[in-house]
Amino acid sequence: MSYIPDNILLSVEKPSRYTGGEWNAVIKDKNKVDIRVGFCFADIYDIGMSHLGMKLLYHMMNERPDTWCERVFAPWPDLEAKMREGGYKLFALESQETVDKFDILAFTLQYEMAYTNILNMLDLAGVPVFSKDRGEGVPFVIAGGGVANNPEPLADYIDIFNLGEGEEVLNEILDTYKEWKKAGLSRKEFLKMAAKIPGVYVPAFYEETYNEDGTIKEFKAIEPDVPATITKRVVESFDKAYFPDKLVVPYGNVVHDRIMIEVMRGCSHGCRFCQAGFIYRPVRERSVDTIMDLAKKLVDSTGYEEISLLSLSTCDYTNLEQLTDALLDEFQERRVNLALPSTRVDAFTLGLMERVSKVRKSGLTFAPEAGTQRMRDVINKGVTEEDLIRSVRLAFEGGWNNVKLYFMIGLPYETDEDVLGIADLAKKVLDQYYDVHAGRKCRRPEITVSVSTFVPKPFTPFQWAAQPDIEEIKRRQQLLKGALDRRIRFSWHTPETSVLEGTLSRGDRRIGKVIYEVWKAGGTFDAWDDYMDYDRWMEAFSKCGLSPAFYNCRERGLDENLPWDHVSVGVTKKFFQREYEKAQKGELTAPCGKNCAGCGVAKYGRGVCVGDIQN
Repeated sequence: MSYIPDNILLSVEKPSRYTGGEWNAVIKDKNKVDIRVGFCFADIYDIGMSHLGMKLLYHMMNERPDTWCERVFAPWPDLEAKMREGGYKLFALESQETVDKFDILAFTLQYEMAYTNILNMLDLAGVPVFSKDRGEGVPFVIAGGGVANNPEPLADYIDIFNLGEGEEVLNEILDTYKEWKKAGLSRKEFLKMAAKIPGVYVPAFYEETYNEDGTIKEFKAIEPDVPATITKRVVESFDKAYFPDKLVVPYGNVVHDRIMIEVMRGCSHGCRFCQAGFIYRPVRERSVDTIMDLAKKLVDSTGYEEISLLSLSTCDYTNLEQLTDALLDEFQERRVNLALPSTRVDAFTLGLMERVSKVRKSGLTFAPEAGTQRMRDVINKGVTEEDLIRSVRLAFEGGWNNVKLYFMIGLPYETDEDVLGIADLAKKVLDQYYDVHAGRKCRRPEITVSVSTFVPKPFTPFQWAAQPDIEEIKRRQQLLKGALDRRIRFSWHTPETSVLEGTLSRGDRRIGKVIYEVWKAGGTFDAWDDYMDYDRWMEAFSKCGLSPAFYNCRERGLDENLPWDHVSVGVTKKFFQREYEKAQKGELTAPCGKNCAGCGVAKYGRGVCVGDIQN
């Protein structure tokens, strides 16, 4: 029975978001477990149920006999309004019980614009928003995920951050919690015990001080026996790391409703704008045998008809041809489609795409990222115009007519010539289509240029770079729009959201007050254009005496203390500095597998760094 009455559910959009009971959802007897975890995604069900990390850790925790992990999503504003009006608290899907009496609320942090939703979910649950206000018997609030690597904007709200890969450290946190609970110790004692786990950061045990110019003066521990630097965790063996052999199958439509298998973790290319490419190093792969075993079990346990091979650059997977052939041999007769969501321009082959499109043919996506070779060298993309033209020509000769091209604007050292180069390159792609089909009747080509705004991120060579302001971003968007061939579709992101994302991503603890003020003023679902209110954010910055431009529109000094300097993702700050200096000169750095650039992650003794890519 649903926690929310039927008459309310029937009055809101997509009631299936809130009812639970899906195929492969885990139901346990709450009286036979020691730990209840609410696994929280700070967005709606449709988005959260498309996230592989949440699915993986959900089933991993539920394989523990002592733990029941349940899913918790942000209610859409229509239901939230009725919940607050009727006094209903935030609840978990599996048991339909409110989460205020759970042991742990664990948030996965995937994008900065969801920060206000975290505060809103805690408040809706009846859990104090500020960690300092939580007393005995209140759930511990923990967080992990990609954007947790700069934990400071949420430092006032999160009890424990899990930095790095969660497959092993999360179990260690649960083991420690069980030990603490059995001993009957205080809340602070658990935090002290957790802080001793490698990869765990307890922000209440540290403080920041600031210089008169607003930069960070010092970051220091205020509790004895806690580490000065918190180093991300890396699983012992990626090939042997936990991966579920079943997945929850939603009743309704979600964004990515299919089997997703992570074939490789990390990326060797070192694109200077890409945070994921650095924080998920070292590069490691799953073996073909392991992937095939997982694929068979997942198809049987879910009934899905598509398998997506996930990684930051799937075409770099060492045995991709062998893997795709094996998957086709196994599943083609069952009409199970293969998908490669990440295809590098320089790794495209017609044979590969024909292989993965034997069941269903879809459009192709390429990401040149920049319109000129000079700019691609600045960002260390490592692909050329010739690579793109060769790839799209092969695709057009193979029968494709639908191609999407991804670019960024606002990159460091970008000029108007580089922006116009995007239009020029897109026109050359269009010309290739008509050249291939010259003299014969053909379908109309569907060429789309999709442009996002560059957002400087921590743990990248561009972590010191300035981001253009909103007016400049709009000017460059209009410059490009005016130069594009009218037969080419054009889509772009709103610059206001990109600028706020950049501000939050590189913020310090003071930004947390801004997030709070935005939430108190009614801000939620800021990742959604319909709900994001830029003026509300500007009013909050003003109220807190802070300037977004200070965080995002100035180039930071290489000797400046950065808000995330107490976190180590393995890649050294000296390496990022060298790469930043090489970007200014337009110099390339070779991929890891070709020549080690000494980034620092070799210290983990894993993957490509030690010549054992399945380690």
